[in-house]
Amino acid sequence: MSDHLKTALSLTASGVPVLPLRRGKVPFGNCTTCTGNACGGRPNMKTPGPCRCPAVCHAWAAATADPAVVASPAWAAAWRRAVCVGYHPGGAGLTVVDLDDADALAWARTTLPATRTVATTRGEHWIYRGTMRSVNAVRPGVDIKSTMSYARYLGPGTGTLADLPDAVRALAVQRPSPVRPAAHAAVMPVGVGGGECPHRTPAYLARGIAMAEQRIAAASSAVHATVYRTFLAVLSRHGRCGCLTDTHVTRLFTAAQAKGETLRHCTDAWTNARTTLGL
Repeated sequence: MSDHLKTALSLTASGVPVLPLRRGKVPFGNCTTCTGNACGGRPNMKTPGPCRCPAVCHAWAAATADPAVVASPAWAAAWRRAVCVGYHPGGAGLTVVDLDDADALAWARTTLPATRTVATTRGEHWIYRGTMRSVNAVRPGVDIKSTMSYARYLGPGTGTLADLPDAVRALAVQRPSPVRPAAHAAVMPVGVGGGECPHRTPAYLARGIAMAEQRIAAASSAVHATVYRTFLAVLSRHGRCGCLTDTHVTRLFTAAQAKGETLRHCTDAWTNARTTLGL
């Protein structure tokens, strides 16, 4: 049994959902059955755990606290190739404030309440009890990892867990959502420029998102560029009328993460595409 698998199993004993991370400290790509979310993905992407196939698929959503799954033959090859153990903070009822440099650490020490800390290569993870949505770059050198995200396990850390403070929650509130809220199902929203919404039926938008997932999944090289171009295409067609929801964006981010993209890369690509289009 590898050291990574031993660590993972010890975490599951505490109810922490875990997953293997490969070179680059990113999740493993989807198996052929789940490529392009052909399997339908997770029935509820807000909960951790594998889809119906036994492999390590769907990025952070593969995380599970079931030791039988973690030690299963279907995960064995991934553990042999793993470079470290990841976990789903939100699934463990936690939020990680990832502080990447000295300036970020100085800010945290003067702004946030003391809690459990874990040293990283460039800074520290500050871990709080409680969950919230994950957001990158809430301020220079600061990422928030909780629901629908993963963090690298770097040890138990030091200090006592504190409750998630309002100061951390406020960081996500201050950052505007990248997606306009969905319109009521009975109303056809109007575009920013006064144009009529092109989504005559829900199937139109559904096809567009499915095609975008397939385009990302099919990328055999230049994944970064493919993800950005795909996000740009989706936003250029669907980004002005208000029909895109968090669920749609989650599907796109999950497809990108399944190809090895980090949450930060996804967020940056989405933001850059919005900026390019003036959204």
